[in-house]
Amino acid sequence: MIKPLEFIASLKNLDIRFVTGVPDSLLKDICACITEYFLPPQHVIATNEGSAVGLAIGHYLATRRPALVYMQNSGIGNAVNPATSLADPQIYAIPMIFMIGWRGEILEDGKQIHDEPQHVMQGQITLPQLDIMKIPYIIIDSNSMRIDHVLSKLIELAMLRSGPVALVVRKQTFHPFKLTKPVCEDSRLTRETAISTVINALPGHVPIVSTTGMASRELFELRKAMGQGHDRDFLTVGGMGHAGQIAAGIAMAKPDCQIVCIDGDGAVLMHMGSLAISADCSNLLHIAINNGAHDSVGGQPTKGAVLDFTKIAKACGYGCISSAVTMDEIALNVQSMLGSGLSSFLEIKCKCGARANLGRPDRTPAENKSDFMRFLEKDL
Repeated sequence: MIKPLEFIASLKNLDIRFVTGVPDSLLKDICACITEYFLPPQHVIATNEGSAVGLAIGHYLATRRPALVYMQNSGIGNAVNPATSLADPQIYAIPMIFMIGWRGEILEDGKQIHDEPQHVMQGQITLPQLDIMKIPYIIIDSNSMRIDHVLSKLIELAMLRSGPVALVVRKQTFHPFKLTKPVCEDSRLTRETAISTVINALPGHVPIVSTTGMASRELFELRKAMGQGHDRDFLTVGGMGHAGQIAAGIAMAKPDCQIVCIDGDGAVLMHMGSLAISADCSNLLHIAINNGAHDSVGGQPTKGAVLDFTKIAKACGYGCISSAVTMDEIALNVQSMLGSGLSSFLEIKCKCGARANLGRPDRTPAENKSDFMRFLEKDL
């Protein structure tokens, strides 16, 4: 396995001065080490992968040095536009190094390593995506030696071709590394308690769209513990940042039905412009659970820790806006917002972390979709 500190030392020895990207659970150890040893403005945790490519382009224009851009393979989709329409050798010719966590990776014998459902297709098309974008890549794993030689070769290739290259990282390539700096208040509620308070305050006929990561897992576990079934919840297991627009699409199609979206701070930030669309839905209650961290992928900080989401929501046009910290505040706000007749935005501030025995949904996405659609077809 590769020691994260050796990777960091190699980057600095090779004069990589800027690192940016979106954290990934497969890359959590190296991302944590980057966060620890590349301090702002040398390291920026971007709101989405396309924006990270933009930052890397700007860095090269100002310094003539390539940046390292890290992402989960699902984030390649966000990066395609700026990578192909700006950074490509045929356009502006901007060298950079992508470091991509290969979720749902394909082994040499053609078998796929078991992963979450949202990574099945993405794992299959990771290398073909790079091939079709004509981005050269090197695959590394726990047996890879001399990461300094690998990085040196990639940087040389990026500069030679004047365009992006990629380092594709298999599971368990890096030794463990933990962040030493806490990013949230320990005195606050857990996210799971906040979600439990929300669903207890909601009438049984109100459907929920929940964001990817821990939030959907906790919602699923809470329903199971309460014996309530899962048909009223759509679990957005992939597509980070899109739960709000899924909820808005439902709200527009069913204007007489109250819709609730349980979102996260990192997800809201990823496609924040969509808040202006959601704000037009008078039957939508948009709940942003803000712990100031990418909690599902290693706990790296987000800008949620320093932003006032209520002011952002107001500027985007939501009619009813509030913030909550305690269980009583959550319950009172949910109940009053449901009866307001206005598009509503509730920020819930909570702490990081999840219980160690948190399970995963035992129903497939197809089953979830079918159950949820039948629920929406009822006379709500």
